[in-house]
Amino acid sequence: MSAPTVAPAPADPTSARPDRVVVVTGASAGVGRATAVAFAGPGVAVALLARGRAGLEGAAADVRARGGTPLVVPVDVADADAVEAAAERVESELGPIDVWVNNAMTTVFARSWDVSAEEIRRATEVTYLGTVHGTMAALRRMRPRDRGRVVNVGSALAFVAIPLQSAYCGAKFAARGYTQAVREELIAEGSAVEVSMVHLPGLNTPQFGWCRSELDRHPQPVPPIYQPEVAADVIVTVAATGERSRTVGSWNWLLIRAAMVLPGVVEHFAARTSIHDQQASFAPAENQPGNLFAPVDDERDHGARGRFDELTGGVANGEFVRGLPGTAANLVRAMAARGREVVVRRGRRRHVAGSSR
Repeated sequence: MSAPTVAPAPADPTSARPDRVVVVTGASAGVGRATAVAFAGPGVAVALLARGRAGLEGAAADVRARGGTPLVVPVDVADADAVEAAAERVESELGPIDVWVNNAMTTVFARSWDVSAEEIRRATEVTYLGTVHGTMAALRRMRPRDRGRVVNVGSALAFVAIPLQSAYCGAKFAARGYTQAVREELIAEGSAVEVSMVHLPGLNTPQFGWCRSELDRHPQPVPPIYQPEVAADVIVTVAATGERSRTVGSWNWLLIRAAMVLPGVVEHFAARTSIHDQQASFAPAENQPGNLFAPVDDERDHGARGRFDELTGGVANGEFVRGLPGTAANLVRAMAARGREVVVRRGRRRHVAGSSR
């Protein structure tokens, strides 16, 4: 008598590996939150790395609603060992990482002489070293497989610095240089792994309500202002194409190129406009602690968007229209002011040279 045939147990659908694994740092809010949601879909697992637990759970719910599989990984990207452990957990639970997006940031809104060395260090550790730590963890896994893509989130402020954001500008300039060096090393070894950078404009995200500020008025993004979903769509596109670099927003593209040709003019433009443009008409919340050293979304989920929806009107095909003519006029006025200054300085030098003969 033969033994009865035993039917195999049905496969557990939750144990199946996803078709694609994506890691997003700073995923609890803002651009990171919008990016995680933009990647999400059936067959896609999104590992959500950030500090704030309420924000992470909110992001997980958003990913799940889109049909994706979320994995919440609380981590401080300033800690290299913690980032490495997070990467190990992601691959253990989800499978090989296909895309890693480094987006986590924090900053201090203040004049450079009002920022402490400790604040500069912390902003740099999160915004710059967080990018380094994430890239290193991703490459340790992608290079041996000879596949994968890293997208580092930069900024127009990685090319054109502005007052009140010395900590952030310094970190983004550094991240741009680091990314370029890594890309060149991968090219030199003939690697198929690609490292890209997406440079963002002013965005309506919660960071302006929770980053540390020494300003009398509430900080706000510099116009033209975009919604975070615009940036997220570009990040997803660049991750798919492997494009080396993309700047979001035609105005920012123009300003970056103007700075290459006329750096003094652009500096005068930033000095004339940016201090005012970064401050809203209302005061900041009392006792606003900022998220520099501790998350502010542990108990409350802030979502992807900030409080400046009314300033992002006029978006068409990802472009901000309203207010742009006035901004361009300010640049022209800055060019004129810079031209007058150069003429005056040259006249003074000639006068001094003539007087010394």
